[in-house]
This record gives sequence, C-alpha cells and structure tokens, in this order.
Amino acid sequence: MSTAGDSDTIATTDAETPASTTTNRRQPYGQGFLDTISEGWAERPDTAPPARAQAAYTAARRDAVSAAFPGKRLILPAGELKQRSNDTDYPFRAHSAFAHLTGWAADAEPGSVLVFEPRDGEGHDVTLYFRERADRTTAEFYSDASIGEFWIGPRPALGGVAADLGLATAHIDDLERRDDDVVLDEDDDLTRFVSELRLIKDAYEIGQMKLAVDVTASGFDDIVGRLPDIVAHPRGERIVEGVFHQRARSDGNAVGYDTIAASGPHACYLHWTRNDGAVVPGDLILVDAGAEVDSLYTADITRTLPVSGRFTDIQRRIYETVREAADAAFEAARPGVRFRAVHEAAMQVIATRVAEWGMLPVSAQEALDADTGGHHRRYMVHGTSHHLGIDVHDCAQARRDMYYDGLLEAGMVFTIEPGLYFQIDDLTVPEEYRGIGVRIEDDILMTADGPVNLSAGIPRTADEVEAWIARLSA
Repeated sequence: MSTAGDSDTIATTDAETPASTTTNRRQPYGQGFLDTISEGWAERPDTAPPARAQAAYTAARRDAVSAAFPGKRLILPAGELKQRSNDTDYPFRAHSAFAHLTGWAADAEPGSVLVFEPRDGEGHDVTLYFRERADRTTAEFYSDASIGEFWIGPRPALGGVAADLGLATAHIDDLERRDDDVVLDEDDDLTRFVSELRLIKDAYEIGQMKLAVDVTASGFDDIVGRLPDIVAHPRGERIVEGVFHQRARSDGNAVGYDTIAASGPHACYLHWTRNDGAVVPGDLILVDAGAEVDSLYTADITRTLPVSGRFTDIQRRIYETVREAADAAFEAARPGVRFRAVHEAAMQVIATRVAEWGMLPVSAQEALDADTGGHHRRYMVHGTSHHLGIDVHDCAQARRDMYYDGLLEAGMVFTIEPGLYFQIDDLTVPEEYRGIGVRIEDDILMTADGPVNLSAGIPRTADEVEAWIARLSA
C-alpha cells in the first residue's frame, strides 16, 4: 500500500479502488497527489439545522406504525441506486414508504435503512441508518465515483440529519440484520399497513399536494405559450415533454411520472410516452403531466388541447362529453360514499353518450350491466380514479376493501380522469370520430364538506381552453 505522508488511510492500489470504477480508463494517482490530497481543506461548520417542517408529522406516522407492530423489529430500506448503463445510474428516489416515515425526501441517501427496534416495555426506538460522509483522509473521498464527495459533492453527517429529521441516526455499518426482521416489501402485513397509512393525508401532505398542483399548472401554461414552437418542430411532442420537464425541475424536484404528450391518433394510446410525433394543427394533443415537488408529492393532471386553438364540432362534442363525465364523478364524490361510485357515475355518462352516437350493439343500460355488459369500456378501458400523493398511484398495496370498495373520507386525495378514445383503425365508430382521444384529469381533495378540485384553476371547459390558448400562444 502506498500512503500519503505517514497515514495508512489512503488507498492507491487498484484492488482497493471500488469495483464500480471502470478499470480500463483509470488514471493512476501520482505520489504528489497522494501526499497532499488530505491537506489544505477548510474546516466544515458543525452546526445542526432546525427540524424540517414535516418532522412532527413523520413522528406521528412512525408512532402509528409502532402501535400496529408491537414487539416486532421492522426494517424499511430506502433502496439502492439502479444502473442505467455501465457505470451510469438512474437518479435516486427513495422508497415512498421510507420517505413518508422519515421526511427525508429528494435528498435521501441511497442504501439508507429505517429500523424500528422494539423496546423491552412497549413501543419502538426508531433509528435511521445511513452511510455518513467519510473523512477527507480516506481514499473514498477522491477515488469512489459513486459516493466520494470529490465526485458528487457534500454528503450528510449523522448529527445534521438527526437534527433535520428529528430522528436518531447511526452509521449503516452498525446495522445488524436478524432472521426475525419484518422487512418492507417482503412482509405483506407491513407493506400493506404503510400503504394504507397514506390513504388519509395530514395537513403537511395536503399543503404539498397543493404546491405540486401549482407547479404543474405553471407547466401547462408554459406548454400553451410554446404551441407555435411545438407545432414548428417535427417532433413537437418532445418539445411538450421538454417544456414541462423544465418547469418541474426548476420549481420542483422532477416529473412525478413520464409525461404523456400524445397528439392526434397518439392520444388514443393510454400510456403513450414515446412522444416522438409531430403536433399538427387541426388535431388535439392530450398532455398528461405532473410535477413532483422536493417532498416527493406529485400532481397528476391531464388536459386536451386543440392544436389550432379551436375545437371542431366533433372534437368539441367528444370533449364536452368527457367533461360531463368528470363533473358527474365529482358530484358523486362525497364523504361516506364508496370510492367505486366515482367511476360508476362517470361510466353512466360515457355509456349513455356512445349509445346515443350509435356505437354500441346494446342499450346504455345493458352495457352498464356488471355481468353481461361492458361494451362501452372499449372506448374507456381505464378506471376513473386513483389515490394520489407521494406516489402518482398512491396506496397501491392497500386492501381492496380499503381502496376500490372503501369509503371516501376527509383527507383523501385522488384523481378524477374520464376519457374517450376512438382509435384510428376502430371500425365500430364513425369515421369522423376515429383518431380522436380526449381525457380530462383533475386532482381532488376530499373534505368534511365535500370534494375540492385542487386543479380547477387550469382551464377545463371547451370555451375556457380556447380562451386559454388564444391568451397565451398568440
């Protein structure tokens, strides 16, 4: 081993350089570098930050988990970096349950683990284990491209994170695993419980949801304002995606999911994220996008825009039918009503209208029969609503009787997103309808007094959308 001065802490051999480093392009470190790299650095201030805004809320969430699993040792990993290609990783995002229970959001460290250690009496001692920043006299500082601060910038210290999150911390090397550990995503009961814990949002979460909607609304304004540039580019859908991404990254953390920018017939494909098509005047473009803020809470909003600024008669008929379905779903959403009633209200409108347009081989009521019907679902195969929060499809591991068959309660946040999609080669619809896809999606907060549309400020009616485009894209 070569050393810097009389220290034996700085490794220089290939064997001691992390395996993730690409060996065939590694440059050797000269002795002058090794002798001086640990010297000449200013002292870091050792001040503890104040607890972040959600620390009191995360403590209450951890108390709920502790009460549900008395005497059990619980392990909730944040997750690890995931390889994109060779020695390049995807941006790290902590497991949603880990983020929800720690409050460590966009700045969480890969490889961290939250541990609930049962006390002899009752309750748990909760500790966050993670890899603390290394001293600059170690080889890790300069030689490890995945965690070395010379490469990725300052990493957190145990004391600072403890004060920031209001949570005890320890080095990851001190964590011992046991055979009887109850581990998130391995134990069904724990995985279900932490998912259902997010069904009711607290005041902090609701504030973050409103913030995510506000950033998303600005992103939609950006798209409308750039429509001339979007139309001019041969892959205008990519420009839509890029414009929204800029807003999400500048005012938030990232997009909450891959943006759908689906123009013309592409709007009929529910998960069109290729976004490589032109945006052509006369067509509609369906944009499904949500900004994720630094706390990791995300919006999920869809608007369908006439590229030329005006709906045709057929486009308007389809659009206003979808809005009618959305409004019916909103009216059905009340505290104490089953979640599935929201979808049923939207489907009533969809089935009625497509039957009137002669697209069904049966009546609307026959199509709505749960056992023998469903014909109308050809034109709207997806559900009308899903829970929303720190995941775009939040609470996904909750039991069916708590989710689809559950009762709406104050504090729930969910989408309402009916649509109609007439694919370009669907011979069951008149030719003038083919290639038109419309979805309107809003983010809804349930209160004790009824639903509140958090995204109502983004134009919804056909007239409002036309005025919006005229105002911003001229």
